[in-house]
Amino acid sequence: MHYRVLGRTGIRVSEIGYGAWGIGGQMWLGAVDAESMRALDEAADLGVNFIDTALAYGDGHSETLVGRFLKERRDPIAVATKIPPKNRIWPAKPGTPIAEAFPYEHIIDSTETSLRNLNVGTIDLQQLHVWDDLWAGRDEWKRAFTKLKEEGKVRHFGISINDHQASNGLLAAATGHIDAFQVIYNIFDQTPEEKLFPLCLEKNIGIIARVPFDEGALTGAITPDTKFPPGDFRNNYFQGERKEEVFRRTNELRRLVGGEAASLPELALRFCLHHPAVSTVIPGMRSVRNVRGNCSVSDGRRLSEGLIEQLRHHAWEKNFYD
Repeated sequence: MHYRVLGRTGIRVSEIGYGAWGIGGQMWLGAVDAESMRALDEAADLGVNFIDTALAYGDGHSETLVGRFLKERRDPIAVATKIPPKNRIWPAKPGTPIAEAFPYEHIIDSTETSLRNLNVGTIDLQQLHVWDDLWAGRDEWKRAFTKLKEEGKVRHFGISINDHQASNGLLAAATGHIDAFQVIYNIFDQTPEEKLFPLCLEKNIGIIARVPFDEGALTGAITPDTKFPPGDFRNNYFQGERKEEVFRRTNELRRLVGGEAASLPELALRFCLHHPAVSTVIPGMRSVRNVRGNCSVSDGRRLSEGLIEQLRHHAWEKNFYD
């Protein structure tokens, strides 16, 4: 495993981090706690030292599993979690008053709950789970961040930027209160490279790249006949003709699989890791098999500029979360 520094936090994190949304259950059906714990163990054995979870993942179930894992392993692992918006609306709708999403007491109370779930005294990185850059000038979240840091309950703070809104954080970056951004970045959505990544490199703000596989699309496993369990959020994400379009586009990408990447998942992860602004990539890993495959990509090799240029042509403006 290779490591990078998470911006000005100074935390040395594994290039491949552990995305813990799926192990929370509910929206991702099929997660089994025993297998999730084995996957976490395997990840740590392979050098993963960064876990990203959230209070909203399974209404705290993901955090609780991570807390159990941390207690059993006692490895030096950095943990990031997130504060859900009080109004429970993802993403934040433009013009939403901050009082409806992140009032001062809600930030404090949610952090206290996460501390209990994780069974830790301090959270390494606490993040707001949605964002509207019009809130950048408001005082509520800044006061809450300052209080939590002074009390030693949180070391660093970040924002999980709304889906496919990479520039909705530029004003927050200028406040000096943000140590890391979590943002969708993958072969299909390359927009963070335009404004967010250059600014973060300038200000030494860490980048956590999420959804590297576009919720499974970039693994190549989605076909027109793919079916998901009832209640799984992917039924909506890949609704209508979307599976056919994904299948067509991933088949075009398969032509680039070969010497530099042996599979589509490997190509997807190596694309994320090519950019110097990226500190860590957090694929969801609910099985030991997925952990092994994803972690093997952190071997120090980088995609050639020629292949990166070819991947530029596969950017795709869409929002399947709508």
